[in-house]
Amino acid sequence: MALPRRKANDQYGGVIMAKKRRTPEEASIDSSTQEMLVLAEGLGIGTAFTRADDMAACPIGADGLCCKICSMGPCRITKDGQTGVCGATVDTIQARNLVRAISAGAAAHSDHGRDMAFTLKAVANDETEGYAIRDIAKLRTTAAIYDIPIEDRAPKEIANDLADLYIAQFGQQKGELALVKRATKKRQKLWKEKGVTPRGIDREVVEALHRTHIGDDQDAEHLMQHAIRTALADGWGGSMIGTDVSDILFGTPAPVLGQANLGVLREDMVNVVVHGHEPTLSEMIVAASQTPEIIEYAKEAGAQGVQLSGICCTANEILMRQGIPAAGNFLQQELAILTGAVEAMVVDVQCIMQALVGLADNFHTDIITTSKKVKIKGATHIEFNEHKALTIAKDILRYAIDNFKNRGKVHIPDDRTDLVPGFSHEYINYMLGGSYRASFRPLNDAVMSGRIRGIAAVVGCNNPRSQHDQLHTYVTKEMLKQDVLVVETGCGAIASAKLGLLLGEAGLDQVGPGLKEVCEAIGIPPVLHMGSCVDNTRILTVLTQIVEEGGLGDDIDQVPAVGLAPEWMSEKALSIGTYCVASGAYVIFGGSSPVGGMPDKVSDSSLVSGLISEGWEKLYGGKLEFIPDPDEMIKATLEHIDKKRAALGLPEYDPKRFGESGDARMLELEGLPLSERKAAIYGLPVAGD
Repeated sequence: MALPRRKANDQYGGVIMAKKRRTPEEASIDSSTQEMLVLAEGLGIGTAFTRADDMAACPIGADGLCCKICSMGPCRITKDGQTGVCGATVDTIQARNLVRAISAGAAAHSDHGRDMAFTLKAVANDETEGYAIRDIAKLRTTAAIYDIPIEDRAPKEIANDLADLYIAQFGQQKGELALVKRATKKRQKLWKEKGVTPRGIDREVVEALHRTHIGDDQDAEHLMQHAIRTALADGWGGSMIGTDVSDILFGTPAPVLGQANLGVLREDMVNVVVHGHEPTLSEMIVAASQTPEIIEYAKEAGAQGVQLSGICCTANEILMRQGIPAAGNFLQQELAILTGAVEAMVVDVQCIMQALVGLADNFHTDIITTSKKVKIKGATHIEFNEHKALTIAKDILRYAIDNFKNRGKVHIPDDRTDLVPGFSHEYINYMLGGSYRASFRPLNDAVMSGRIRGIAAVVGCNNPRSQHDQLHTYVTKEMLKQDVLVVETGCGAIASAKLGLLLGEAGLDQVGPGLKEVCEAIGIPPVLHMGSCVDNTRILTVLTQIVEEGGLGDDIDQVPAVGLAPEWMSEKALSIGTYCVASGAYVIFGGSSPVGGMPDKVSDSSLVSGLISEGWEKLYGGKLEFIPDPDEMIKATLEHIDKKRAALGLPEYDPKRFGESGDARMLELEGLPLSERKAAIYGLPVAGD
């Protein structure tokens, strides 16, 4: 179904031939998304998909070649040798733009961590309503890392001291962040030698903005050094704090059964969709929705109860801890409203489209903002406060229930898929060895033997300029065929969930023989859901524990592992990618590079793109590259994994060596006589031959 043709800009401002809108099938591989896009077209309603088709990306800005940090500009660099009014070169401009983007991403995730730390402090001092310390073991383990006394002390005493330490990390001016001690000793030493160990979270973000002000830092390499420091303040600071405190207050995730996709919405229930990133709100709405008074209030309104579901990273937070279904990922937020079945979409911070309010005007849905940091014109604002959390959560739900009577025609796609999320690094440790011998040894051994070729973290956002979910799932499925264990967070995890890849029994016929043996033996899915985007710090922890277990090098840069963000779109993704690189990882982004080459050069490279790839690899052992083609992305990933295997002296990957063990193989052999079974398993001649 071709939609109206549009005009698009050429590379630098002229008008070129008209470009048609994509069909729903071209816009997304997800059938429920396609169904809702057909509905939107019939209603004459635009979405992020059609807006992306109608608005060509500015090519100058996309390559980081536009400087607008002072009123002498904006200055557009379109020719080799050209400078801004102040004389800023293309290298300086690109570096400044990238540093600002990384610092904004670091600020967003770290501010999330700050709020979690303040909530922990309030809970420790009995100043909140409805919250409790749910994981005392995690509290004690975490506090002990920082030498906070734990023996003969009440949990709230320990929590109070831990909260104080975490809060102090934001305003600290000198020294080192306390959390960097959780990195390998070798990595800590390297950061100190390079002068990039973060001093304080806020200090690094502020300095990033200062350095990029007109007339300040004008050396691209020097600027990018501070980009590393700022990102580290996020990954080994604010984001790690956010994950730690969420686990302590709401429980460390463990496998739980859930569902994903728009089909989780219920026609006979009041549907409340929570969207954003902070679990303090969503966890309390989950608790409130299960109280007898709210259930009865919904029944009095004519519904069977309240059906909660999540969008984006809030979906992952409540999915992995409570089993609350995920209605979808980032690009499905508008589509949930298009169903006509959502009484309220309750949002807090990050990744919330302003278009939601205008879209909701076509339906009965209320958009409810809750954060003091986020208001959207036309939305209802009910400010959330942890001190009265349960009361406010109930008020929000009553508001939604009162809207049930205004519901009109409903169109809910019949698409929902089971999944098992909740693989925290603590649970991975447990599942590999049990309560008394928990260890990463079996995982390390599987990599060393070649059953697992390597590890890929496929994470990040959706981007409407690419086919929704296609890059995430294509890369994931190709990795699995090559015996690469995949861990996922964020919207990428929800994409795989919708294809059934987050179930133990699902997809094993598409998994390489060695990885299949491991999955069957341990009882895990081939793709491990590790949480929301802020939980990428869990992946850092896993890699650090792999190193500490031994046999795969003495730092992260030696582990055969790669991070991929195939459909990235946010500044947070750039911060995540940078702190992973600084930790020693090879990181590949799909789509276009924000520091592309000059238009009149044959090469697409620039000084800054060289710095973040080859330059950073020489300094930190990790590199950041932008590879638009998924097959090239896969090729680069496997080449890197194999290179790291060779450097460690591990056997060359050979899928033919495995596949003769595991549960499935045992079932095949079950009916054979004992002598034939032994012969098949151990490669011996059959007795009597």
